[in-house]
Amino acid sequence: MSSSVSGGADGGVNGVSGVVNGGVSFWYADDGIPVRREPLGGDASADVVIVGGGYTGLWTAYYLKKAAPFLRVVVLEQKFCGYGASGRNGGWLYNGIAGRDRYAKLHGRDAAVRLQKAMNDTVGEVIAVAEAEGIDADIHRGGVLEVACTPAQLARLKAFHEHELSYGETDRELYGARETGERIRVADAVGSTWTPHGARLHPVKLVKGLAAAAEALGVVIYESTPVTEIRPKHAVTPYGTVRAPYVLRCTEGFTASLKGQRRTWLPMNSSMIATEPLTDAQWEAVGWDGLETLGDMAHAYMYAQRTADGRIALGGRGVPYRFGSKTDNDGRTQASTVEALREILVRFFPALAGVRVAHAWSGVLGVPRDWCATVTLDRATGLGWAGGYVGSGVATTNLAARTLRDLVQVDSGQAGATELTGLPWVGHEVRKWEPEPFRWLGVQGMYATYRAADRRESEGYGVSSSRLARWADRVAGRG
Repeated sequence: MSSSVSGGADGGVNGVSGVVNGGVSFWYADDGIPVRREPLGGDASADVVIVGGGYTGLWTAYYLKKAAPFLRVVVLEQKFCGYGASGRNGGWLYNGIAGRDRYAKLHGRDAAVRLQKAMNDTVGEVIAVAEAEGIDADIHRGGVLEVACTPAQLARLKAFHEHELSYGETDRELYGARETGERIRVADAVGSTWTPHGARLHPVKLVKGLAAAAEALGVVIYESTPVTEIRPKHAVTPYGTVRAPYVLRCTEGFTASLKGQRRTWLPMNSSMIATEPLTDAQWEAVGWDGLETLGDMAHAYMYAQRTADGRIALGGRGVPYRFGSKTDNDGRTQASTVEALREILVRFFPALAGVRVAHAWSGVLGVPRDWCATVTLDRATGLGWAGGYVGSGVATTNLAARTLRDLVQVDSGQAGATELTGLPWVGHEVRKWEPEPFRWLGVQGMYATYRAADRRESEGYGVSSSRLARWADRVAGRG
């Protein structure tokens, strides 16, 4: 793809023919846009109403009906299940969770270790449910490999590796340049760290299968039904209001569109590309026989997987945030972002310089002001929510859903407290994001600083992390 790539009026990307831009995501182009379920037909009642038909909402509905089949559970989705991040992500099922270190400071290390162990176990839980429900989501448990390509990245990687060991991940492994190259031939890689607590999957196959499994249990899903307001015991839509003792908000990056929620979670943009299928010779040049999910230690990091049909799907930050917490139009992506992601691909794998990019898309993820994922049920109002996964939601949504299930059952008297209801992210309160234009200026400045820090490090400015990145972390509230 040449540097002259530009957006095409036909929805493609000019410069190389046949690149599909948007259309929600490559995963939907591969598996097909679903026929939409019927919208809400008027006022209705339920025991639990769930707003949002992504992973969080569907997992919550599934687990509630498995635990208490008599419950009337309704899911309201503004477009179709998996339209948001659940159908656009990188397919990383792994044990990362946003906010763990902050929870260690607030609640003690033991509490944070319990949270991390729950996340480690969650990877296996998702795989087990997929197998039990007959969901073929191209899952391969090859673990997660994160590489370093500069001296500063290597220092961060070693510190990260030791930090993860301190949270009980004793099965994590640290590799030098030679061992890294034996797994995957990333140009200039000087080291890596690998955890077995990760798997590659096809996001849309998982979300479609999960929706079908929930419906088979008796969950009622209404699509094309946007919720405009949530208040105690009410979920309000243009087609009617659903009344229920419990109203659970599971809207992640689309939360800002709800009344009164504009500054709750920031919809951070992430973009991806998928290549054409690689030839056997190209895979021989790349390696990657273990099908690990692949990340790096850059400040503006990348993430990638080797897909079941032999492509590389790779993502990172493009335009990180749209003014006023706006979201994209069906995943359409700026040509400059497509080119930037392709440059990462070729920098990692120079042998793929001639490979065609077949698809590009974007989506939003939810970012709280303190970058901490949370699960909450307000017992006084019956309002609950889960999210703020900061891009680590494929597995975290499952843990959040099981926690919401337990919180509802405790509050309704169906069960007692559980290990999950005692995890430190339960009930965590987060302050709101700044109003515009400060929100937009802050996020744009933060990612410009991260990119500048990566450039300085790639040019060999020292073996420690750039001061620019440390400054950006403090401004962002991540430090």
